[in-house]
Amino acid sequence: MDYREVLVTGGTGFVGTHVCRALIARRFLPRLLVRVGSESRIPEDVRNACRVTLGDVADREAVEYAAQGTMAIVHLVGIIREFPRQDVTFERLHVAATRNAVDAARRWEIPRFLHMSALGARPGGPTGYSDSKGRAEEIVRQSGLSWTIFRPSVIYGPGDRFINELAAILRKAPFLPVPGDGSYRLQPVFIGDVAMGFADALLKAGTEGRVYEVGGPERISYDDLLDRVAASVGCRARKVHVPLSLLRPVVRRMERFRKFPLTTNQLEMLLAENICNHEPFYSAFGFTPLSLSDYLSGGLGGRPSASEGARKGRPRREIPEEEASARSKEQESPLRKTA
Repeated sequence: MDYREVLVTGGTGFVGTHVCRALIARRFLPRLLVRVGSESRIPEDVRNACRVTLGDVADREAVEYAAQGTMAIVHLVGIIREFPRQDVTFERLHVAATRNAVDAARRWEIPRFLHMSALGARPGGPTGYSDSKGRAEEIVRQSGLSWTIFRPSVIYGPGDRFINELAAILRKAPFLPVPGDGSYRLQPVFIGDVAMGFADALLKAGTEGRVYEVGGPERISYDDLLDRVAASVGCRARKVHVPLSLLRPVVRRMERFRKFPLTTNQLEMLLAENICNHEPFYSAFGFTPLSLSDYLSGGLGGRPSASEGARKGRPRREIPEEEASARSKEQESPLRKTA
């Protein structure tokens, strides 16, 4: 029996959970590579429709074992902050883990490899994050596999640690420090749109060998973002702009403490802006993105879920299960084994 089994790394995280649900909706069977002790992080609905293999993505043999018998690898593992004392580093979890996943795909002749990178990724980039993400991309590009790379902007949606954390701070804090003048722009993208791209790439011919930058339909300044999130929870954003000449040295001194909310990497990425040309992604996958304005319009308490894919006045084209099943038979090229 063909279970259309797909190995997912990073499947217990925010993005991974939603990608697994999108894969399940298209009749794929996710096989999650999960560190021992992290099994409880898998939501029940996902756990009931997937398989779990225990192991560490930084362990080459564990990845090879987990990948055996799968038809594709969806590599989502990533961190935004390092904790070297716990061996949580960009080098280990971006570069080495990607090399392990690519080697496993080669070892078992797995025909398809999907990789989550990030906007601004490039070898030798200005931050450890962008550099390690860029070097991981190069490993994928030079692998000889049938690959697709996704570079999302800041991702939001049910269960995120971005919009929801901002909302919590804005509700409680007497004021919110804002780095610099707050004019730098972001292009937040809905998690349901990101998850749909990953799942559909396994069904859609012509996505191989492509790098897709994934952003939402709106480019907004950080100041504007704070105002919108505050309005959605019925409060006002009391912003205090902190000069960068004062903030940078403080961040450098304090970032070694786990509870300090900002690192030098995160600060510089924020200031560099997080925007892209999103049109090729939505054109390739054929659906209309959800805007942050629509997501926040009912307040965070009434927000749409990633699975609902709500669109005000712009109906979303979900792929019915019957169509997804038919596509898997008709569009064989993305899942064809390479010689």
